[in-house]
Amino acid sequence: MSIEQTSPNPGASGAVKPRVAIVFGGRSSEHGISVSTAASVLRSIDRSKYEVLPIGITHEGRWALVSDDPARMSITDGKLPDVAGIAESAEGQVSLPGSPGSREVVWSEPGAAPKVLGEVDVVLPLLHGPWGEDGTIQGLLELSGVPYVGSGVLASAVGMDKEFTKRILQSHGIGVGSYAVVKPRDWETEEGRAAARARIAGLGLPLFVKPCRAGSSMGITKVKDLADLDSAIDEARRHDPKVIVERGVEGREIECAVLEFEDGPRASVPAEVLVGGGYEFYDFEAKYIDSSEVRIPAELDADDTAEIRRQAVLAFEALGCEGLARVDFFRLTDGSWVVNEINTMPGFTPISAYPKMWEATGLPYAELIDRLLQAALRRSTGLR
Repeated sequence: MSIEQTSPNPGASGAVKPRVAIVFGGRSSEHGISVSTAASVLRSIDRSKYEVLPIGITHEGRWALVSDDPARMSITDGKLPDVAGIAESAEGQVSLPGSPGSREVVWSEPGAAPKVLGEVDVVLPLLHGPWGEDGTIQGLLELSGVPYVGSGVLASAVGMDKEFTKRILQSHGIGVGSYAVVKPRDWETEEGRAAARARIAGLGLPLFVKPCRAGSSMGITKVKDLADLDSAIDEARRHDPKVIVERGVEGREIECAVLEFEDGPRASVPAEVLVGGGYEFYDFEAKYIDSSEVRIPAELDADDTAEIRRQAVLAFEALGCEGLARVDFFRLTDGSWVVNEINTMPGFTPISAYPKMWEATGLPYAELIDRLLQAALRRSTGLR
């Protein structure tokens, strides 16, 4: 990519194409998954309708120009891609507009005059985890006055925090599993640790210990013996100082994709996660490396299918989500449903369930991307 001043290009009809900044990478432990998601989107976005500006965020937080080369951004031989390895420059930095009065993106490098890269019409933030999916980049884009795909600040923040997701869903009468939260100060003293252990012991076994504000199955441990609890919490705390501990449930893991249409949110056909290969649960290796099977559509009767789609939309609206979300459920052995979590920026990798569910519902991948971008272009920033 030549780093020169640019402007939007006309499409085949002569009309100016909207310019999409695809932002990915980021500071969270899900950096590599985000880069891989961006590769899939870059391969599939309709270039006859959109001009694309790929922007990667390094682990350290530098916004870098990245060449439009999806082949360099994919998971290869089990190795996750990294923005630093594909950036156009080791020091150059991209800056978004500093105020709502301008949408110009600027490139700057030490010892050189800044260069205007042109205006951006919409941002597609393909960031997973903290410093991206959690309302932080959404707040930055609100301040810049640039439209973006996905939920706003509050819904993004709540959806990222599993504790507050559960609290809000419970207040709307939506079922969630039993859980306990270990806050940072709880683990700083032996007295606090003892109190946390006592709360957690009351949940029963087995337990799932998770970072409270992370995704992509990072840092999760299944605990069958309370003697292993401390090490599991320490592992989760490597990703987030706040930890959530959930009681294990017996049931089927069912997912449902929600997309906002002009007349409101709708849910896709559901999918079922079938964990194989010797894995006990849908952890990072099973999800992204060994590719456990996701059955689409899930084998559910008409009543169960209708109920999970209804609850998925209800959960989407309860959190105030916009654009898209994936709602993950457990169907318990007694026939009831509980929500496991909500992902406000689900993965778009080739094996991701979200686009596959919509494809099975009749909305192909490229059209899904187009619908998300068009919805973001219609929506204003600020209070709405």
